[in-house]
Amino acid sequence: MSLNTRISLSAAIVLLSFICLTAFALERAFFESTESALRDTMNSQLYALMAAAEVENQQVIMPSNELDALLGLPASGIYATISDSTGSILWSSSSSLSMTLPNIKQVLQQGERVFNKLNQDESTFYHAAYTVLWPTNSESISLTFNVITDLQSFNKQINYYRITLWTWLLAMAVLLLCSQAIILRWGLAPLRKVAKELNQIEAGKQQKIESEYPQEIERLTTNINALLEQERQQKIRYRDAMGNLAHSLKTPLAVLHLSTQSGSKNQNKEVIQEQLNRMDDIVQYQLQWAITSADSNLTTSVNFLNTVNRLLNSLQKVYADKAINVDIDVHKSLLFKGDEGDLMEVLGNLLDNAFKWANQHISIKAEQRGQQLVIQIDDDGIGISPDKVDALLQRGMRADQSTAGQGIGLSIVRNIVQVYGGKLTFEKSSLGGTQVSVRL
Repeated sequence: MSLNTRISLSAAIVLLSFICLTAFALERAFFESTESALRDTMNSQLYALMAAAEVENQQVIMPSNELDALLGLPASGIYATISDSTGSILWSSSSSLSMTLPNIKQVLQQGERVFNKLNQDESTFYHAAYTVLWPTNSESISLTFNVITDLQSFNKQINYYRITLWTWLLAMAVLLLCSQAIILRWGLAPLRKVAKELNQIEAGKQQKIESEYPQEIERLTTNINALLEQERQQKIRYRDAMGNLAHSLKTPLAVLHLSTQSGSKNQNKEVIQEQLNRMDDIVQYQLQWAITSADSNLTTSVNFLNTVNRLLNSLQKVYADKAINVDIDVHKSLLFKGDEGDLMEVLGNLLDNAFKWANQHISIKAEQRGQQLVIQIDDDGIGISPDKVDALLQRGMRADQSTAGQGIGLSIVRNIVQVYGGKLTFEKSSLGGTQVSVRL
């Protein structure tokens, strides 16, 4: 199921549930409001009956011209009766002629008022009643005034409201669903666009995701581009490593070939062993370069200070006789976003060189600057001549061309820095020796 379908279906279910609950609440509120209005109307009719009624000789006299017109219209739907304390009807409105009204069995006490529903056959009526003690010339009598109305008009009003309510709510639901579909299509357009670009990349028609995207998926597109670039760089480095390996092995192989054709046996053995060692160094170096290039720098975070401390513990034991003083300016929460082995390789080679050439003092600084981790290592040694820097950083430097501490180690550092899109520089240090700066 697509993301668009999931969101649309979920929103439709929520919307329909909300509309149903809203319709139920509004319908219930309208029903109660209409019933309350009907109750007030029937109470008013009760008061009108009491105001118009007269009692003579235990008989109720009701002037017809003072009554509600509907009470004088047969089968109008509104009916009135007056009964005594035994429930006997003393008077009934003209509207009740030929009508079978529900039997009112309840006998009310003086001042008691009721409003309820009564059933007659298959019909339902609302009933309002009020009992008073009516004074006469001889004695007071108890009279109960009753107003009865059928539900035909009431139900018709409720049904009309229900139809109108559902019509408008369903129309609104359709409008909201259409609006939602348009909004979803517009909102998910960047995802469709990035999917299209990925198809173009897969087909080889473009090299990376080129368009700009909202910040919610910008991190995704940035990491995808980083992975694509890393894959391209990995392929380049594998190809370069194989080319370098083939080129580097030409000379040792030529020497081995010549040694089998001339010279003494002992001399040939020494030459063969020497060239084999050289070939082993070359292979190890090129494999190290290829493996380093294949590592991912997007998956882990390493505490920088912990790594520095681990290396210093080892190096201070190796160079214990030099009693090097090391100043560390690194925040304990600083993180390196990459492989711990890469960081160990970079710091290990640079710190080993610093310990090897320093006299008494080494300084280590590191900080985060924007998207870069900046590392600075200073020593008070003899320093590096500026004319040697290019040779040290020259691409493809091989093991047999290295000098102590500044051969394969610095080449590996350079390669790792390249993998992380960084920069490696050598300058004169304020301590008097070399300042190595690494940006990852």
